[in-house]
Amino acid sequence: MPSYDYRCRQCGATFEVRRSIAATDTTAACPDGHMDTVKLLSTVSLGGRSAVGAAAPAPSAGGCCGGGCCG
Repeated sequence: MPSYDYRCRQCGATFEVRRSIAATDTTAACPDGHMDTVKLLSTVSLGGRSAVGAAAPAPSAGGCCGGGCCG
């Protein structure tokens, strides 16, 4: 089940709520019971490997950068 971040406009608390995608548009009460909350825009990080500091593989052939058409 996905989690969504909310912020309370009344007290400023930021909190997380786990709920189904179908319930995404429903309001959520803050931990102090206030109902004036807003869902925050989330960034999604998908799994994968970072290649920090590693060089990208060089093209093997084809196109002008690969040495196939320039002469």
